[in-house]
Amino acid sequence: MRSRLDSFVDALLPVFATLAALGVGAIMLLVLRVNPSEAYGALWEGAFGSTNAIAETLVKSVPLLLVGLGICIAFRASVINIGAEGQMIIGGLMATQIGIVFTDLPGWFVIVMAIFAGFLGGAIWGGIPGALKAYFNVNEILSTVMMNAIAVQIMNFMLRGPMIDPVQLEKASKIPQTARLAEAFRLPRLAPTRLHLGFIIAIALAILVYILLWRTTLGYRIRAVGQNPHASRYGGIRVRRRIVTALLLSGALAGIAGAIQVYGVNYRMITDGSSTGFTGGAGFNGIVAALFGQLHPIGTIPASIFFGALLVGANKMQRAVQIPSALIGALNGLVVIFVVSSEIWRNKRQKERLSIESDVVNMGETPPDEPTSTPEEVIA
Repeated sequence: MRSRLDSFVDALLPVFATLAALGVGAIMLLVLRVNPSEAYGALWEGAFGSTNAIAETLVKSVPLLLVGLGICIAFRASVINIGAEGQMIIGGLMATQIGIVFTDLPGWFVIVMAIFAGFLGGAIWGGIPGALKAYFNVNEILSTVMMNAIAVQIMNFMLRGPMIDPVQLEKASKIPQTARLAEAFRLPRLAPTRLHLGFIIAIALAILVYILLWRTTLGYRIRAVGQNPHASRYGGIRVRRRIVTALLLSGALAGIAGAIQVYGVNYRMITDGSSTGFTGGAGFNGIVAALFGQLHPIGTIPASIFFGALLVGANKMQRAVQIPSALIGALNGLVVIFVVSSEIWRNKRQKERLSIESDVVNMGETPPDEPTSTPEEVIA
């Protein structure tokens, strides 16, 4: 009973962390002389108040879910992927190029090709830091962050040069963007909303990632490497190869997120010179969604929807109560800090429980093949 209660509390820790973050946010709103109940009511209304609001929340959750799934794979191998922003960009660029070049092919075939191109682009961009980590012991946090910067510069170059919309070449402004994709190449939508087929694809991939991690030999090996690489190597698992595989798959899912963002939402690649101009910060917010979902593919689904609601509802809250946009960023940051802190506390609680259980077992053990002393022998 105690074990089940502890597991239940651990599962609810991210929820408690979010409520605590919203409590701190309420104090900030009071300082600004804003009614917290009115502000959070507007947030709820913006995220779930109508059919269109729910659709926008689900649309926002798609890249978060896909990136979060990749983070689940990477973290299970005990590697940290901070490069989803760059992987989304490269995946989006390669997917967009498919739609620009193969204009005469059937729409469904181009969409399939584009998603595969996004998968391939993200996999390459994630596999490079994976190889550097596995074979040269390069810190994957630093390498993935630097790969983000490289991807941004590649995007800026391509959208201002080889891939720029031909219409923009005739204008003085020359907005860095590609030509708009043909209507036949766009992911089907649930009219009259913007909810597209990408949401179903993301849910299906979440189920596949769960099967991969917990029902396949490859998933077992990835998790074993994350638990103890030395024991895994002793057991015959190729640790380096599994590290590369984990980051490769993590990047591939982020690349699919970039492809779906193009074919389901933007219908073209466009940039403001930064990564968030295309990704909307999904590469970093997806990490928090994965942590909120306990690094479990199925748990990441509601976590992504929650953060999608937070992002969509925050815009409505800002308009309704006239608060500065910086407070919206601060509120999102508070949720991130509290959720990450709850994950650290959960790990600490688990270690303490394991230590107590180990002590209890050791105290109750009787050394094997050792006769028990009689009372007379003890007195003697």
